[in-house]
Amino acid sequence: MKKFLNDVNTMLRESLGGMVEAHPQLLRVEFEPTFVARHEAATNKVALISGGGSGHEPLHAGFVGRGMLDAACPGQVFTSPTPDQMLAAAAATESGKGVLFIVKNYAGDGMNFQMASEILEIDNATVLVNDDVAVENSTHTTGRRGVAGTLVVEKAVGAAAEQGATLAECKLLGDRVNAATASMGVAFTSCTVPAAGRPTFDIGPDEIEIGVGIHGEPGRRRAAHMPANEIVRLLMDAILGDLKPKAGREVLLHVNGFGGTPLMELYLLHHAASTRLKADGLVPVRSLVGNYTTSLDMAGASLTVTLLDDELKALWDAPVHTAALRW
Repeated sequence: MKKFLNDVNTMLRESLGGMVEAHPQLLRVEFEPTFVARHEAATNKVALISGGGSGHEPLHAGFVGRGMLDAACPGQVFTSPTPDQMLAAAAATESGKGVLFIVKNYAGDGMNFQMASEILEIDNATVLVNDDVAVENSTHTTGRRGVAGTLVVEKAVGAAAEQGATLAECKLLGDRVNAATASMGVAFTSCTVPAAGRPTFDIGPDEIEIGVGIHGEPGRRRAAHMPANEIVRLLMDAILGDLKPKAGREVLLHVNGFGGTPLMELYLLHHAASTRLKADGLVPVRSLVGNYTTSLDMAGASLTVTLLDDELKALWDAPVHTAALRW
C-alpha cells in the first residue's frame, strides 16, 4: 500500500487540519469531539448538520459553508461518527431555529444520529437519504443506501435554510428532494482502507461491479468490462425505472467519481448519460461533474438524476460558498 500518510491513527486529524488551513476564512475544526463548522456561525436560521465515515471527501466537510451545511461530523474512515460529535456540532451552530440532521442510510450513521436526535434538547428533525437504486438491502443498511444524491439534498435544503425556511419546511423539502433523486454506480477497482492496508474486495482486471456501494459493498452483479455506453445504459435503466419520469421533465444530471477516475472519463459518461436522457424525452438542464462522493481511491463512478421543478432549480442555482462547491 502506497499512500500519503504518516500514521493511520493521526491521518484524519492531519487531513482535517489541512482542510481548515487551506480555507481559514471559511472553516474551523474542533477535536474531542470532532466536527467541522463554518468559521463564523450563521444566525437566525435552521442549522444543517451532516456527517459520516471519512473517505468520501469532499462529502461532507467540503460542503460546510454559506448555502449548504453549518457543520459536518466526520468519523474515522468508513466508520460512523458518534453521538457526542453531533451534539457538540449542534451546540456550536444552533441559533434558535432548530437543527436538521441530513443522514445517509447506513446502519451506524442512522443509529448514532438517531441517538443524538433523542438526546438533543433542541428542536430537531432528520432527513434520511436513500437514493441508491442498486440494491434494496446491503451489508451496511436496511433499505436503500444513501450515496451521491446526498449532495443534492444538502444543496437544496442548504439554500432554503439560508433563505429563512423553517425546520418543518426544511424537513419536508429534504424528503421531497430525496424522493425525486436516484443514483447507481459501478466500480472497476476496490478501494484500500489505510488501516487495512489491502483492497476491500477482489476484482479481476477485466471485471466490473455493477451497483457497488461507496464503501465497496457488492452491487447487483459482477460482469465483464464493457463499453461506456453499455454501462450507462445499465445504470440509467435502473435509475429511470425507479423515478419513472414523464417525457418533457427537466432533470439534474450528476456524474460523480469515486476518487480514482479521471475527469476525462467522467465527462465522457456525462455525454453518454445526457444523450440517453434526451432520447427518453427528458431535459437535462442542470449538471454537476466531478469527484464529490468518493470512496478513497476506488476507480469507478455513479450517475444521479434528480427530477426538477422551478423551486428546485432556483434552490440549486442559489449562491453557495464551500470548500468544494462555489457559485
